[in-house]
Amino acid sequence: MLSRRTFFANILVVGTLSVGQNAPQTQRQTGLLLDDVYLRHLAGVSDHPERPERLTAIRNGLDRSGLLKSLYRITPRRVTDEELAFVHTRAYVDVVRKELSNLRGPANLSTGDTLVSPGSLEAAEYAAGGVLNAVDAVMTKRVKNAFCAVRPPGHHATPTRGMGFCIYNNVAIAARYAQQKRGAKRVLIVDWDYHHGNGTQDTFYEDDSVFVFDTHHYGAYPGTGSPAETGAGKGVGTKLNLAMPVGSGDAQFLEAFKTRLVPAARKFKPDFILISAGFDGMRDDVLGQFDITPQGFAAMTRVVVDLANQLCQGRIVSVLEGGYRLDGLSESVVAHVKTLQSF
Repeated sequence: MLSRRTFFANILVVGTLSVGQNAPQTQRQTGLLLDDVYLRHLAGVSDHPERPERLTAIRNGLDRSGLLKSLYRITPRRVTDEELAFVHTRAYVDVVRKELSNLRGPANLSTGDTLVSPGSLEAAEYAAGGVLNAVDAVMTKRVKNAFCAVRPPGHHATPTRGMGFCIYNNVAIAARYAQQKRGAKRVLIVDWDYHHGNGTQDTFYEDDSVFVFDTHHYGAYPGTGSPAETGAGKGVGTKLNLAMPVGSGDAQFLEAFKTRLVPAARKFKPDFILISAGFDGMRDDVLGQFDITPQGFAAMTRVVVDLANQLCQGRIVSVLEGGYRLDGLSESVVAHVKTLQSF
């Protein structure tokens, strides 16, 4: 019997036929970043909700749906020190490397409530770097858009602190990379995770070149994301927090996207869009209290794709954040990726 790691790697190879690399631009595929390196991060205990089985469920769902073979494989790489410095302080990066380099077992990152293991440093560095490869693939038109199934997640990580299951802020680093290395002037970040992306907001709070649209349960972890938090200095008006009531489902989220995101994005005119794709707002998630179905995630994705097609040549990179009920995560990601692929 194949080990989990070997099976994971083999099915990725099967799903990345070389024909996709030479497809005409009018038939460009959706890219997929999904690799066994992200299984190496263990959040301390086997029953922790942020566990490797999340990616196994995603992989199996994409395979069963027939999508896996149609997606262009994006390979991961390690993030560089220069790229980490786009967002994180040198002091924080040094703390992460010192604490994670010589682990012999599970531990807690000293900066916050993030459980880590001996494989966490490699996974975190390849998560951040892999997402940058996805940005490259979209900006150079090798793919039309991309979904990055990475762990650990990132949107709670601030420039100076890892917290809430997160070590490095994958989406924030990608936004800066798109600006500094790929020429994007304005970046829109859409965060639909159940929890507020405090780290992403902190990174760009005084920056008017990055618009952050965030739907979440205000009052849940980490307690930030009040509608009054709209940015500071030059960034005033470029942070839009929507506090969604407990129990909100497909209709409420679609209305929020149509009435709040669409006009804001059209006014902002982004050159690139990133999605912090948290699926813990799904119905019956173990850490969320929203009622979004896979069809709801597909509808939200359609709104974002329509905006990207109108405003920035379809450029979207979507990055996994939360989502902990495995069957619902699998179904929701399939609906999300199918919608990305269909445009």
